[in-house]
Amino acid sequence: MSTARTHSAPRVIFDLDGTLVDSEPNYYEAGRRLLARHGVPDFSWEHHTRYIGISTRETLEALRAEYGIGAPVDELLIAKNSLYLELARASTEVFPEMRKFVERLYARGVPMAVASGSSRAAIEAVLDGTGLDAYFTLAVSAEEVPHGKPAPDVFLEAARRLGADPADCVVLEDAPPGVVAARAAGMRCVAVPYVPGTADDPAFLGAELLFARGQGEFTARAAEAWLSGTGWESR
Repeated sequence: MSTARTHSAPRVIFDLDGTLVDSEPNYYEAGRRLLARHGVPDFSWEHHTRYIGISTRETLEALRAEYGIGAPVDELLIAKNSLYLELARASTEVFPEMRKFVERLYARGVPMAVASGSSRAAIEAVLDGTGLDAYFTLAVSAEEVPHGKPAPDVFLEAARRLGADPADCVVLEDAPPGVVAARAAGMRCVAVPYVPGTADDPAFLGAELLFARGQGEFTARAAEAWLSGTGWESR
């Protein structure tokens, strides 16, 4: 007799920044302005990309140590969030195929959540400003769990709030730390690298589905077809 586990209907958990929305330019600009205030005039986009997928607090802790900034992390965090929220409210782009995917899942009644390394205020500002709040009633911030990605905490908390077994959850991620976190949580992962040049990162090998060319390759139809063929019972 087979003892294979029968999966229930999927729950889909989305990373926010770089996966659902192209918020990285706003995070970079907020970080650049903040560091300039503290005597760092040459913070580059290339340097910023090293921290994609890492929580804002952990990024600031690393930058504070690297540049010898004396201000406390909490002070830096408040300042960066303020700068970011100003930029995010003015303009944040939703990746078009991601919006289509969310709309298709919503129409099918698939439970969804956002799990992000951003602050609660930043998540709410982006969801409200882009209209994605119409589809997501559940969001978890790294502020609400002990450890940010690559630890699995934020995804496990999202599964708990969804009332789901982690094995019944699929995560969409754009960065290696997020893929590592999803796998550590015991969840399947669809990876859509924000920086396509990083698609050969070993972490992406842990994803069940990889769109190696990033958002330029991702389509709602392909993602939905894969999800339908994973062995889950249809709703």
